[in-house]
Amino acid sequence: MSARTAIVSQSEIKRTLQAALSVGLRIGRVEVDHATGRVVVFPEGAAPQAAGPDPDDLLK
Repeated sequence: MSARTAIVSQSEIKRTLQAALSVGLRIGRVEVDHATGRVVVFPEGAAPQAAGPDPDDLLK
């Protein structure tokens, strides 16, 4: 199998985390959705959300 180009590269994740840290955010969890290219950073101590519809899907 040939290597596929990543939708979200390691450098993009690193850049996102460095930006969050530079504004003083204490990172609690990071979720990377490789299908959509979305990187979500949750602050330390944030309560997990109940499963429900994706807000982006509601806007479509």
